[in-house]
Amino acid sequence: MSHRNLVIISKIIFFYSIFYVVMKITVVIQGAWLWPNLILSLPFLAFITVGIYMLKINKYYWAYVISGAIVIGVVRYYEREWMLALQQHLS
Repeated sequence: MSHRNLVIISKIIFFYSIFYVVMKITVVIQGAWLWPNLILSLPFLAFITVGIYMLKINKYYWAYVISGAIVIGVVRYYEREWMLALQQHLS
């Protein structure tokens, strides 16, 4: 794949991470569980941090894209189960 595709996919993962964290903050404000939502947002906060760094230096990495795709897929698939398990464990 080309460098252009790498840049586009990196930015998609970056903006998806921002969207995910904003949505988690929104549901917490509306009364959802704080700690499970915060814990599930941590990988996306890491992607935001790395994404800001990559945008700043204008250098992109396939490791970011591959790990982002895996984490997004896994979290989206198991989110409900993990949310309930975390709430039960933390309460």
